[in-house]
Amino acid sequence: MTAAVEPMPTTMRASVMTGVRTLQIEDRPVPTPGERQVLVEVAAVGVCGSDVHYYLHGRIGDFVVHEPMVLGHELSGRIAAVGAGVDPGRIGQRVAVEPQHPCRRCTQCKAGRYNLCPDIEFYATPPVDGAFCRYVLIDDDMAHPVPDSISDEAAALLEPLSVAIATMRKAQVVPGTSILIAGAGPIGVICAQTARAFGASRIVITDLVADRREKALQFGATEALDPAVVDIATIEPVDAFVDATGVPAAVVSGIKAVGPAGRVVLVGMGADEYALPVSHIANREITVTGVFRYTDTWPAAIHLVASGAVDLDGMVTGRYDLEHIGEALDSDSDPASLKSIVVPT
Repeated sequence: MTAAVEPMPTTMRASVMTGVRTLQIEDRPVPTPGERQVLVEVAAVGVCGSDVHYYLHGRIGDFVVHEPMVLGHELSGRIAAVGAGVDPGRIGQRVAVEPQHPCRRCTQCKAGRYNLCPDIEFYATPPVDGAFCRYVLIDDDMAHPVPDSISDEAAALLEPLSVAIATMRKAQVVPGTSILIAGAGPIGVICAQTARAFGASRIVITDLVADRREKALQFGATEALDPAVVDIATIEPVDAFVDATGVPAAVVSGIKAVGPAGRVVLVGMGADEYALPVSHIANREITVTGVFRYTDTWPAAIHLVASGAVDLDGMVTGRYDLEHIGEALDSDSDPASLKSIVVPT
Protein backbone atom coordinates (compact mmCIF):
# COMPACT_ATOMS: atom_id res chain seq x y z
CA MET A 1 0.00 0.00 0.00
CA THR A 2 1.32 3.45 -0.93
CA ALA A 3 1.52 5.89 1.97
CA ALA A 4 -0.63 8.99 1.61
CA VAL A 5 1.24 12.21 0.94
CA GLU A 6 0.23 14.99 3.25
CA PRO A 7 -0.78 18.18 1.41
CA MET A 8 1.40 21.25 1.83
CA PRO A 9 0.06 23.66 4.45
CA THR A 10 -1.13 27.03 3.18
CA THR A 11 -0.05 29.01 6.25
CA MET A 12 2.91 28.98 8.60
CA ARG A 13 3.96 30.59 11.85
CA ALA A 14 6.66 33.24 11.82
CA SER A 15 8.39 35.27 14.54
CA VAL A 16 8.15 38.86 13.37
CA MET A 17 10.14 41.81 14.70
CA THR A 18 7.64 44.66 14.91
CA GLY A 19 9.87 47.12 16.74
CA VAL A 20 13.01 47.38 18.85
CA ARG A 21 13.03 44.44 21.29
CA THR A 22 9.51 43.55 20.14
CA LEU A 23 8.57 40.21 18.56
CA GLN A 24 5.25 38.58 17.84
CA ILE A 25 4.12 35.28 16.32
CA GLU A 26 2.12 35.70 13.11
CA ASP A 27 0.43 33.35 10.68
CA ARG A 28 1.72 34.00 7.19
CA PRO A 29 1.07 32.38 3.81
CA VAL A 30 3.47 29.63 2.78
CA PRO A 31 5.29 31.10 -0.24
CA THR A 32 5.18 29.43 -3.65
CA PRO A 33 8.49 28.80 -5.43
CA GLY A 34 9.00 30.61 -8.72
CA GLU A 35 11.23 29.63 -11.60
CA ARG A 36 14.57 28.18 -10.43
CA GLN A 37 13.48 28.48 -6.79
CA VAL A 38 12.97 25.90 -4.06
CA LEU A 39 10.79 26.01 -0.97
CA VAL A 40 12.75 24.94 2.09
CA GLU A 41 11.13 23.64 5.26
CA VAL A 42 13.39 25.14 7.91
CA ALA A 43 15.02 22.70 10.35
CA ALA A 44 17.43 24.93 12.30
CA VAL A 45 18.44 28.59 12.39
CA GLY A 46 21.53 30.01 14.08
CA VAL A 47 21.33 33.31 15.96
CA CYS A 48 23.81 35.82 14.53
CA GLY A 49 25.16 39.04 15.99
CA SER A 50 23.46 40.96 13.18
CA ASP A 51 20.08 39.56 14.25
CA VAL A 52 20.82 40.74 17.77
CA HIS A 53 21.87 44.18 16.53
CA TYR A 54 18.64 44.68 14.56
CA TYR A 55 16.63 43.44 17.55
CA LEU A 56 18.32 45.81 19.99
CA HIS A 57 18.83 48.88 17.79
CA GLY A 58 16.58 48.55 14.76
CA ARG A 59 19.41 49.18 12.36
CA ILE A 60 22.94 48.33 11.27
CA GLY A 61 24.58 51.30 9.60
CA ASP A 62 22.48 52.29 6.59
CA PHE A 63 20.23 49.22 6.92
CA VAL A 64 17.20 50.35 8.94
CA VAL A 65 14.17 48.27 9.92
CA HIS A 66 11.20 50.39 8.83
CA GLU A 67 8.60 47.62 8.49
CA PRO A 68 7.92 44.37 10.39
CA MET A 69 10.63 41.88 9.50
CA VAL A 70 11.52 38.24 10.15
CA LEU A 71 15.07 37.83 11.45
CA GLY A 72 17.45 34.88 10.98
CA HIS A 73 19.78 34.00 8.10
CA GLU A 74 21.86 31.00 9.25
CA LEU A 75 19.72 28.04 8.27
CA SER A 76 19.28 24.51 7.09
CA GLY A 77 16.25 22.43 6.15
CA ARG A 78 14.67 20.14 3.60
CA ILE A 79 13.33 20.99 0.17
CA ALA A 80 9.55 20.78 0.33
CA ALA A 81 8.64 21.99 -3.17
CA VAL A 82 10.36 23.20 -6.34
CA GLY A 83 9.58 25.73 -9.00
CA ALA A 84 9.79 25.46 -12.77
CA GLY A 85 13.20 24.43 -14.06
CA VAL A 86 14.19 22.57 -10.87
CA ASP A 87 14.50 18.78 -10.73
CA PRO A 88 11.51 17.46 -8.73
CA GLY A 89 13.85 14.75 -7.46
CA ARG A 90 15.30 17.36 -5.12
CA ILE A 91 12.15 17.32 -2.99
CA GLY A 92 13.07 15.88 0.41
CA GLN A 93 16.77 16.74 0.01
CA ARG A 94 18.56 18.10 3.09
CA VAL A 95 20.19 21.44 2.35
CA ALA A 96 22.13 24.29 3.87
CA VAL A 97 20.92 27.65 2.59
CA GLU A 98 23.19 30.38 1.28
CA PRO A 99 20.82 33.21 2.17
CA GLN A 100 21.31 35.62 -0.68
CA HIS A 101 19.84 36.42 -4.09
CA PRO A 102 22.20 38.41 -6.33
CA CYS A 103 21.04 39.95 -9.60
CA ARG A 104 23.62 37.87 -11.57
CA ARG A 105 23.86 40.61 -14.24
CA CYS A 106 25.80 43.51 -12.75
CA THR A 107 29.55 44.11 -13.03
CA GLN A 108 30.26 42.66 -9.59
CA CYS A 109 28.22 39.51 -10.23
CA LYS A 110 29.87 38.96 -13.59
CA ALA A 111 33.27 39.37 -11.94
CA GLY A 112 32.41 36.59 -9.48
CA ARG A 113 31.92 38.98 -6.56
CA TYR A 114 28.18 38.45 -6.21
CA ASN A 115 28.39 39.31 -2.50
CA LEU A 116 29.04 42.90 -3.62
CA CYS A 117 26.05 43.02 -5.97
CA PRO A 118 24.41 46.44 -5.37
CA ASP A 119 20.95 44.90 -5.80
CA ILE A 120 21.49 41.75 -3.73
CA GLU A 121 18.67 40.54 -1.51
CA PHE A 122 19.95 39.01 1.71
CA TYR A 123 17.87 37.27 4.36
CA ALA A 124 17.00 39.35 7.43
CA THR A 125 18.41 42.54 5.91
CA PRO A 126 15.74 45.24 5.53
CA PRO A 127 13.36 44.89 3.81
CA VAL A 128 13.98 41.17 3.14
CA ASP A 129 12.52 38.64 5.58
CA GLY A 130 14.67 35.93 7.14
CA ALA A 131 14.18 32.41 8.43
CA PHE A 132 12.62 32.52 11.91
CA CYS A 133 9.62 30.81 10.32
CA ARG A 134 8.62 27.42 8.94
CA TYR A 135 9.24 27.84 5.20
CA VAL A 136 11.51 30.04 3.06
CA LEU A 137 12.23 30.50 -0.64
CA ILE A 138 15.72 30.50 -2.12
CA ASP A 139 17.32 30.16 -5.56
CA ASP A 140 17.87 26.48 -6.29
CA ASP A 141 21.67 26.85 -6.57
CA MET A 142 21.79 28.56 -3.16
CA ALA A 143 20.31 25.45 -1.50
CA HIS A 144 23.42 23.31 -1.03
CA PRO A 145 22.94 19.56 -0.46
CA VAL A 146 24.54 18.28 2.74
CA PRO A 147 25.47 14.69 3.66
CA ASP A 148 23.71 12.88 6.48
CA SER A 149 26.95 13.03 8.48
CA ILE A 150 26.28 16.75 9.02
CA SER A 151 23.51 17.54 11.52
CA ASP A 152 20.79 20.11 10.84
CA GLU A 153 22.36 22.42 13.41
CA ALA A 154 25.83 22.17 11.91
CA ALA A 155 24.35 22.66 8.44
CA ALA A 156 22.79 25.92 9.62
CA LEU A 157 26.13 27.06 10.99
CA LEU A 158 27.82 26.59 7.62
CA GLU A 159 26.81 30.23 7.13
CA PRO A 160 29.10 31.73 9.82
CA LEU A 161 31.73 29.16 8.81
CA SER A 162 31.48 30.65 5.33
CA VAL A 163 32.32 34.06 6.80
CA ALA A 164 35.40 32.50 8.40
CA ILE A 165 36.43 30.81 5.14
CA ALA A 166 36.12 34.11 3.26
CA THR A 167 38.18 35.71 6.03
CA MET A 168 40.97 33.12 5.86
CA ARG A 169 41.13 33.51 2.09
CA LYS A 170 41.45 37.29 2.47
CA ALA A 171 44.10 36.79 5.17
CA GLN A 172 45.98 34.42 2.83
CA VAL A 173 46.29 31.77 5.54
CA VAL A 174 48.37 28.80 4.39
CA PRO A 175 50.26 26.06 6.26
CA GLY A 176 52.67 27.72 8.67
CA THR A 177 50.89 31.07 8.88
CA SER A 178 50.74 32.91 12.20
CA ILE A 179 47.48 34.71 12.90
CA LEU A 180 46.03 36.96 15.62
CA ILE A 181 42.27 37.01 16.17
CA ALA A 182 40.64 39.67 18.35
CA GLY A 183 37.49 38.42 20.01
CA ALA A 184 36.60 34.90 21.18
CA GLY A 185 32.91 35.15 20.45
CA PRO A 186 31.22 32.89 17.88
CA ILE A 187 32.94 34.34 14.80
CA GLY A 188 36.33 34.55 16.52
CA VAL A 189 36.14 30.92 17.62
CA ILE A 190 34.98 29.75 14.18
CA CYS A 191 37.84 31.76 12.66
CA ALA A 192 40.29 30.03 15.00
CA GLN A 193 38.98 26.63 13.92
CA THR A 194 39.14 27.61 10.26
CA ALA A 195 42.66 29.01 10.58
CA ARG A 196 43.73 25.68 12.05
CA ALA A 197 42.02 23.83 9.19
CA PHE A 198 43.84 26.07 6.68
CA GLY A 199 47.15 25.10 8.28
CA ALA A 200 48.00 28.04 10.53
CA SER A 201 50.69 27.02 13.00
CA ARG A 202 50.27 29.86 15.52
CA ILE A 203 46.76 31.03 16.35
CA VAL A 204 46.61 33.76 18.98
CA ILE A 205 43.17 34.86 20.18
CA THR A 206 42.33 37.69 22.56
CA ASP A 207 39.31 38.33 24.76
CA LEU A 208 38.57 40.09 28.01
CA VAL A 209 36.48 37.14 29.29
CA ALA A 210 38.41 34.21 30.77
CA ASP A 211 35.73 31.62 29.93
CA ARG A 212 35.79 32.63 26.28
CA ARG A 213 39.58 32.45 26.16
CA GLU A 214 39.40 28.93 27.56
CA LYS A 215 36.83 27.88 24.97
CA ALA A 216 38.98 29.33 22.20
CA LEU A 217 41.84 27.07 23.27
CA GLN A 218 39.49 24.10 23.08
CA PHE A 219 38.54 25.05 19.52
CA GLY A 220 41.92 25.51 17.90
CA ALA A 221 43.71 28.54 19.33
CA THR A 222 47.31 27.94 20.39
CA GLU A 223 47.42 31.01 22.66
CA ALA A 224 44.67 32.97 24.40
CA LEU A 225 45.53 36.40 25.81
CA ASP A 226 43.75 38.96 27.97
CA PRO A 227 44.20 42.36 26.25
CA ALA A 228 43.69 44.06 29.62
CA VAL A 229 46.85 42.35 30.87
CA VAL A 230 48.99 41.93 27.74
CA ASP A 231 49.88 44.77 25.36
CA ILE A 232 48.82 43.05 22.14
CA ALA A 233 50.76 45.53 20.02
CA THR A 234 54.01 44.17 21.47
CA ILE A 235 53.53 40.43 20.95
CA GLU A 236 55.73 38.54 18.51
CA PRO A 237 54.60 39.82 15.08
CA VAL A 238 52.05 37.78 13.16
CA ASP A 239 51.46 37.30 9.45
CA ALA A 240 47.76 38.15 9.66
CA PHE A 241 45.30 39.82 11.99
CA VAL A 242 41.53 39.30 12.06
CA ASP A 243 39.30 41.58 14.09
CA ALA A 244 36.07 39.97 15.24
CA THR A 245 35.16 42.65 17.78
CA GLY A 246 34.62 45.98 16.02
CA VAL A 247 36.33 47.65 18.99
CA PRO A 248 38.67 50.45 17.80
CA ALA A 249 41.34 49.78 20.44
CA ALA A 250 41.45 46.09 19.50
CA VAL A 251 41.79 46.96 15.82
CA VAL A 252 44.64 49.41 16.40
CA SER A 253 46.64 47.11 18.69
CA GLY A 254 46.04 44.19 16.34
CA ILE A 255 47.35 46.11 13.34
CA LYS A 256 50.46 47.04 15.31
CA ALA A 257 51.09 43.34 15.96
CA VAL A 258 51.26 42.57 12.23
CA GLY A 259 54.68 42.11 10.65
CA PRO A 260 55.93 43.41 7.28
CA ALA A 261 53.72 42.63 4.27
CA GLY A 262 51.07 41.22 6.61
CA ARG A 263 47.32 41.22 6.16
CA VAL A 264 44.53 42.71 8.27
CA VAL A 265 40.92 41.60 7.81
CA LEU A 266 38.14 43.53 9.54
CA VAL A 267 35.12 41.33 10.30
CA GLY A 268 33.58 42.74 13.49
CA MET A 269 30.76 45.29 13.47
CA GLY A 270 31.66 48.39 15.45
CA ALA A 271 32.10 52.12 14.99
CA ASP A 272 31.64 53.43 11.45
CA GLU A 273 34.89 55.40 11.64
CA TYR A 274 38.00 55.43 13.81
CA ALA A 275 41.67 56.36 13.57
CA LEU A 276 44.19 53.79 12.29
CA PRO A 277 48.00 53.66 12.73
CA VAL A 278 48.68 54.78 9.18
CA SER A 279 52.46 55.10 9.52
CA HIS A 280 52.68 51.50 10.74
CA ILE A 281 50.49 50.33 7.87
CA ALA A 282 52.49 52.28 5.28
CA ASN A 283 55.98 51.51 6.60
CA ARG A 284 55.28 47.76 6.80
CA GLU A 285 53.19 47.64 3.61
CA ILE A 286 50.30 46.02 5.47
CA THR A 287 47.14 45.25 3.52
CA VAL A 288 43.92 46.23 5.31
CA THR A 289 40.61 44.93 3.97
CA GLY A 290 37.15 43.93 5.07
CA VAL A 291 34.88 40.94 4.60
CA PHE A 292 31.31 41.39 3.41
CA ARG A 293 29.64 38.00 3.53
CA TYR A 294 31.10 35.45 1.07
CA THR A 295 31.16 33.93 -2.41
CA ASP A 296 31.43 30.23 -3.29
CA THR A 297 32.25 29.07 0.24
CA TRP A 298 29.65 26.37 0.92
CA PRO A 299 31.53 23.53 -0.84
CA ALA A 300 34.60 24.22 1.31
CA ALA A 301 32.47 24.60 4.44
CA ILE A 302 30.72 21.28 3.85
CA HIS A 303 34.09 19.57 3.35
CA LEU A 304 35.60 21.06 6.52
CA VAL A 305 32.69 19.88 8.67
CA ALA A 306 32.22 16.49 7.02
CA SER A 307 35.94 15.75 7.34
CA GLY A 308 35.98 16.70 11.02
CA ALA A 309 38.40 19.60 10.51
CA VAL A 310 35.85 22.02 11.99
CA ASP A 311 33.44 21.22 14.84
CA LEU A 312 30.20 23.19 14.64
CA ASP A 313 27.97 20.93 16.74
CA GLY A 314 30.23 21.51 19.73
CA MET A 315 29.60 25.26 19.51
CA VAL A 316 25.85 24.99 20.10
CA THR A 317 25.09 26.18 23.63
CA GLY A 318 21.33 26.79 23.52
CA ARG A 319 18.17 25.74 21.68
CA TYR A 320 14.91 27.71 21.42
CA ASP A 321 11.52 27.56 19.67
CA LEU A 322 9.66 30.39 17.94
CA GLU A 323 7.98 31.51 21.17
CA HIS A 324 11.35 32.07 22.85
CA ILE A 325 13.35 33.84 20.15
CA GLY A 326 13.67 36.89 22.39
CA GLU A 327 15.56 34.72 24.87
CA ALA A 328 17.69 33.32 22.05
CA LEU A 329 18.63 36.85 20.97
CA ASP A 330 19.35 37.92 24.56
CA SER A 331 21.61 34.89 25.02
CA ASP A 332 24.19 36.60 22.82
CA SER A 333 25.18 38.75 25.81
CA ASP A 334 25.99 35.69 27.94
CA PRO A 335 29.76 35.02 27.93
CA ALA A 336 29.04 31.31 28.26
CA SER A 337 27.03 31.30 25.04
CA LEU A 338 28.63 30.56 21.68
CA LYS A 339 25.82 29.69 19.28
CA SER A 340 22.10 29.58 19.98
CA ILE A 341 19.86 27.62 17.64
CA VAL A 342 16.19 28.24 16.85
CA VAL A 343 14.07 25.27 15.78
CA PRO A 344 10.95 26.85 14.21
CA THR A 345 8.35 24.22 15.09
